[in-house]
Amino acid sequence: MKQQRALAARQARPARRSTVRVCAKVDKKPNEPRIIRGKCFVTKDNIDTDQIIPAEYLTLVPSKPDEYEKLGSYALIGLPDVEYPTRYVNDGSMKTEYPVIIGGQNFGCGSSREHAPVALGAAGAKVCVAESYARIFFRNCIATGELYPCETDVRLCDVLKTGSEVTVDMEANVLTDHSTGKTYKLQDIGDAGPVIDAGGIFEFARAAGMIKTV
Repeated sequence: MKQQRALAARQARPARRSTVRVCAKVDKKPNEPRIIRGKCFVTKDNIDTDQIIPAEYLTLVPSKPDEYEKLGSYALIGLPDVEYPTRYVNDGSMKTEYPVIIGGQNFGCGSSREHAPVALGAAGAKVCVAESYARIFFRNCIATGELYPCETDVRLCDVLKTGSEVTVDMEANVLTDHSTGKTYKLQDIGDAGPVIDAGGIFEFARAAGMIKTV
């Protein structure tokens, strides 16, 4: 049913690309540790940007608050129902109950659309933990400041289940599964962290005095 709705919308409305200017970012406060706790939503390998946000929704303008919220309501709507019976954002809702996304290899592959991390951030995602990312998606997460793209050598998508309560501690570089008490090592997010903390590359550059503000 969801795939039929997406297909009908795709046929009815041609997609167009636009430059993304978002109206909201990571809401981390100064000196607040990068620690995120909540339910996780588990995906597998090769989740592409058309599954994250199908092309027919690219006409939504993230710089408009109402359209930014609506964009989030469609996050991960392109996932096949057979493999993912649980919706990332419930029908009729604008926000997800899963602030943590777990991925496998090559998360965010496909087209280079910046709407992909923006849609996830608009839905309420705070962090994604995957084995590897498509290079452009990883870069867009940092540039937009919408969510933290953490990497791990552990295949967490085969260990965790959707709905599990986890904590992603980017200070200690550890993910904790609260259902078992087990911890898993994360790679350090490095210099990307402060850029995302600031809300993206432009906000970081302004704060650092690289861009003059009038």
